[in-house]
Order: sequence, then C-alpha cells, then structure tokens
Amino acid sequence: MLTTITVVIMAAALAAGLTANRLRRHRVPAGGEDEEASISDLISPLETLAVLLVAFVIVVAAESYGTAGSAAGAEAHRVDQLYEVADYAPEPERERMQGAAVCYARAIMAYEWPAMVDKGEKAAEASVWSSDFRNHFKALAQKHATTFELLVRADDERSVARQTRLSEAMPAIPAVVYWFMVISLAATVGAFAFGLPRRRGAAHFVLLFVLAGLFTGSLLLIEDIDKPFSGQIRITNEAMAETAADIGDDFGTDHPGSRLPCDPTGIRV
Repeated sequence: MLTTITVVIMAAALAAGLTANRLRRHRVPAGGEDEEASISDLISPLETLAVLLVAFVIVVAAESYGTAGSAAGAEAHRVDQLYEVADYAPEPERERMQGAAVCYARAIMAYEWPAMVDKGEKAAEASVWSSDFRNHFKALAQKHATTFELLVRADDERSVARQTRLSEAMPAIPAVVYWFMVISLAATVGAFAFGLPRRRGAAHFVLLFVLAGLFTGSLLLIEDIDKPFSGQIRITNEAMAETAADIGDDFGTDHPGSRLPCDPTGIRV
C-alpha cells in the first residue's frame, strides 16, 4: 500500500509540474529568460533540502537494517554457544538444557519469526524454552559456579540479541518523516518539471524522467529496507535454521536414545 501511494504521489507531482510548465510557456512571452533564471534559483534550495533529507533517511534505514541482520545472526550464534557450554554441565541438566536449546531454535523459526514479521511481537512458544534455561541454571548455581556463569552470560547475550531483533523489526523511520520526505521529493520533481526552459529538447525530458525515477527508487528502497524482515530485501531466518539443524544433529549424537522434549515446530510434548 505504501509503495503504491508513493509512486502515485511522485507521478502526480511530475504530471502537475509538466502541466504547469505548459501553461506558463503559453503565458510568458518569448525572451522571458530572466523569469526562468529566477525559477531555477528558487528550485536550487528545494533540491538541496530533498537530497540531504534522502541521504539522512537512507543512512538511518540502512543502519537499522544492518543492526537487525547482526542481531539475527548473533542470536543464532548464542543459541549454538549455549548448547556447547551446556556440555560442561552434569546430567541430567546437560541433556535438559541442550534439548531446550534445540526446541528454542525450532520455536523461533516456526512461531516467532512469522509473528515478528507480521506484528513485531515475540512468540510465547519460544519464551517457554528461554524460561526453561533459567530454571535449569538454578540447579547449577551452587555446585557448578563456573559453568553457571558461562551459561548465564551466553543466555544473557541471546536474550539481548532477541530483543534487538524484535525491536528492529519495527520501522525505524517515523511515518511523519517518511511522508515529509515523499512530499519534499514530489515538490522537487514538480518544480523541476515546472522550471523546464522554453527552448527545451528531448534531453531535458530524459533527464527529468531519470531524476523522477531515481527519487522514486530511493523512496521505495527506503521503504523496503525499513522493514528488514518483510521487505523484498528481507533478512531471512537462515542463521537460526542452520543452528537448529546443527544442534539437533548434535543432540542425537550426544544423547543417543533420548527424545527431544518438543515436536519439529518447538512445541513441548
């Protein structure tokens, strides 16, 4: 919806500018170069504002996109680390924590990722297993202090990465800023179209349409990367999928004959 409105606004601004230019050309006598020069002087500050605004917003959106990608990768890495550190814990806590790690990764993929993409929310199905981690830590707090500290640190980093991923799933650019930018760029395109010289050639129209296309493309790019997990250039759950497959295989090797405490989607069984 946002994409369609953006394209319509930019196209309308271009059409309005060309129409206004055509009307002005009929009313201004030949030799009105001074007026055309003054129009160009007025357009220049508008162009500067538009370009600076786009540059600023692109930087903010790209930074948010990068943070989201880093958080998704960090969370998957910390889950893998949590599984590996649990090797130092005694049984039965070792098997329970490693099973919870596998189930957490599965629940993130099956439930939290879709919920995050649609609503920016966490999934209770995954939170069940993160709560399990803390319950198992209590049994280690007194007898295995070193292992306890390593596990708590890994779990804390996993939790931080998860919260960052969820927060970055929401748009980083406020709606009012985005629409102000759309209006500014639309006004710039319209002003360029209005300010075309009386003696214009095909090159003027080509450059005008190229400019309009670049501005529109910039807006669509910003709108896309501002939704890092649902846009066309989306961040996928590939890192967590690889972790789930890896530690799932490890669980089968480390605990032959044991069953995971969850189904393939991470629901407790």
